[in-house]
Amino acid sequence: MAIPLSYNLRNLVARKTTTLMTALGIALTVAVLLSVSALVEGLRTSLEATAHPLHVLVLRKGSNAELNSSTTPQLFQSIKAKPGIARDSKGEPMASLELITVVVLESPDIPSGINITVRGLTAGGFQMRSNARIVEGRMFQPGRRELVVGQGVAGRYPIARLGKKLDFGRGPWEVVGVVDAGRSAAGSEIFADLNQLASDQNRQEALSSILLRATDAVSMQALINDLASDRGLNVDAQTELAYYRSQTSSALPIQVIGTFVAVIMAVGSSFAAMNTMYAAVARRASEIGTLRVLGFSRSGILLSFFFESLLLSLFGGLLGCVLVLPLNNLQAGIGSFVTFSEITFEMRVTPQIMAMGIVFAMIMGAIGGLFPAASAARKQILTALRES
Repeated sequence: MAIPLSYNLRNLVARKTTTLMTALGIALTVAVLLSVSALVEGLRTSLEATAHPLHVLVLRKGSNAELNSSTTPQLFQSIKAKPGIARDSKGEPMASLELITVVVLESPDIPSGINITVRGLTAGGFQMRSNARIVEGRMFQPGRRELVVGQGVAGRYPIARLGKKLDFGRGPWEVVGVVDAGRSAAGSEIFADLNQLASDQNRQEALSSILLRATDAVSMQALINDLASDRGLNVDAQTELAYYRSQTSSALPIQVIGTFVAVIMAVGSSFAAMNTMYAAVARRASEIGTLRVLGFSRSGILLSFFFESLLLSLFGGLLGCVLVLPLNNLQAGIGSFVTFSEITFEMRVTPQIMAMGIVFAMIMGAIGGLFPAASAARKQILTALRES
């Protein structure tokens, strides 16, 4: 005969202080794990949102990032004539020659400054980023020392807001616009005119990368194969999505450390739950004896105490989810080991992440409740009735 669920609920309510303290320990453990997961998910979503499904990124062979890649205008002219590249409304190939460099921006939080990516491109290259739009000011004008900054940069660095001037290279650059790029990593970049930036950096013949838009998925794969097999070009080509997915490695150290801390805390929380349930068994010995007299089996008592531990951990898991909800859409930044600059993004607490946290809490409860439940089930009737 099974013990009613109401019995377990009443016991948890009756021991509300112990219940709350144990649940809070589980909740903090879950919160640590979910916070790290929200950070990684936010970074992954931001990078994948940056990529267009038909974009191909061309880098120098052997390069793993735009920053350490090198290409030339002559190579660009050869590549943009390849078949399979889409055309714009004017009939021109949708291809963008780009230059990547970094500047150091100071902020109130980090006086020493953080590396921020500056991307030189043409108006056509900016238009290829369909998720980016000017929300303040205007677009930079070709041939002028003007910048357009992502909202993430403008939000985190007062020095890079509309109307301000950034001093790098051969002189000051004026911020004339702010771009909204949605969740994409373009919000953590600064955009400038390609020719002006190349001249400023003395890199007219040493640009960084080439971005292409294919006509369709089949043409995109054919274009990648064509570029990779052309030994005269000496380039590597990959989908833009694959490139940005590879950059999620920036969050790997944080994910490893955060998970390690969460596991250590989980061990402690499991012991806390175990101690709580052992104390409950000791205090409720007479109840256990009474339950046996009333006809409840050993297995029924074992399942009841085990289920009570699961209820306790479920409460802790739900509380942990509530604790991390304020982190959803919170803007954060992380240094990339690939680009050697900061990527700004919004942390994301998704239903899948919260479900993972609840499952994690239930596992802690199951580990912490199994042995006390077995101890309760093994008690002899007379021995249990004598204890009080």
